[in-house]
Amino acid sequence: MKERRYSELDWLRVFLILAVFLHHVFMPFNGDGWHVMNGKSSKLLDDIMVYFEQLRLHTLFFIAGVGSLLLLKKINTRTFIVNKFHRLFVPLIIGMVLIVPPQNYFENINDYTSIIDAYQHLSLTFESNHLWFIEFLIVFMLLALPFKSGLDSQVGKAFIIRLERLALFKHGLFSLVLVVLLLRCGLKLLMPAQDNSIDNLSVSLFFLLFFMAGMCLMSSPKIWQSVANNRSINLKWFIFSTVLFYGYYFKPDISEYVPLEVRWQLWWLVCTLVSWSGLLVLVGYASAFFKQTPKWLHTANELIYPFYILHQTVIVALAFYIVQWDASIAVKSMSLLLGASLVCILLCYFVVKPIGIFRYLFGLKSKRVVYKSSSQQGAASDASV
Repeated sequence: MKERRYSELDWLRVFLILAVFLHHVFMPFNGDGWHVMNGKSSKLLDDIMVYFEQLRLHTLFFIAGVGSLLLLKKINTRTFIVNKFHRLFVPLIIGMVLIVPPQNYFENINDYTSIIDAYQHLSLTFESNHLWFIEFLIVFMLLALPFKSGLDSQVGKAFIIRLERLALFKHGLFSLVLVVLLLRCGLKLLMPAQDNSIDNLSVSLFFLLFFMAGMCLMSSPKIWQSVANNRSINLKWFIFSTVLFYGYYFKPDISEYVPLEVRWQLWWLVCTLVSWSGLLVLVGYASAFFKQTPKWLHTANELIYPFYILHQTVIVALAFYIVQWDASIAVKSMSLLLGASLVCILLCYFVVKPIGIFRYLFGLKSKRVVYKSSSQQGAASDASV
């Protein structure tokens, strides 16, 4: 019997990484301070981008958790670790040595005599930059092994049964936001830092919770189906959370009446509501409507990983020159979007995809590898990165 391919994971993974790409394309124009910034910025752009920051990576970590569980059901622990070494650790090292340095070069171009000089100074600093996401995945994948064992234990099975019962209620899975809120607000009290480093536990444990939520919800077909079944009610929660988010975002100045620490806690509260409800909505509607993976999506799902590794360096390099144009933000941003898209697609399709050594260095499977149950295992392996 042919096992199911979770096509919703293919669609969501490609969609969300493209959303990360769009976010970085518009970063030079939102006034936040990035590697390369335009002389003028758009407040409206910043107001929109801050909202979508609450959705993308949380759901990607969730999908990685789902994929990890599916893969661990198919292969043993040793094979899983070897797989992740080749598909995560090797691309991370290559990215830090070869892909990331040009970003620092263009950001601090006056500090170097040339791009070669920049590589001499930067290539062995092993700065992850936008590849911090892969750093987190490496750690999370290792933690997935004992967590999977825990789910397989009697205590773990009892926990999943309780989760199944909770999922029967239309508000059940959304109610888990209370756990997410408790973790995030509690950790932010202890560690308010915002940097995306693995030792900043207020960030790493928060994303780990989404990763493990993916493993838990995929542990039971009943729970996974309930996400799709309750998508309408979760959409209402998502709309409610969005109204709260922007209500707080555009609130009048209350600094005279509310301490800074309390204001930050309220901010994390509305952000977390958007993150959790948005996750349930995205997964629910994708599960309900995206039941097939067309041929073009198979290719896109394969190449989206090297696309992610390459995209920010391509954007920074092109943006360095584009922001110097005498043109409007709309013209510059659209030019950057089209230019970066074209360069990344060409590199992925005509350099990475057909050449064996580049396939390996960018985390793609060898064309010669044939897996048993390839449909299901392919979906799991792709989703887990």
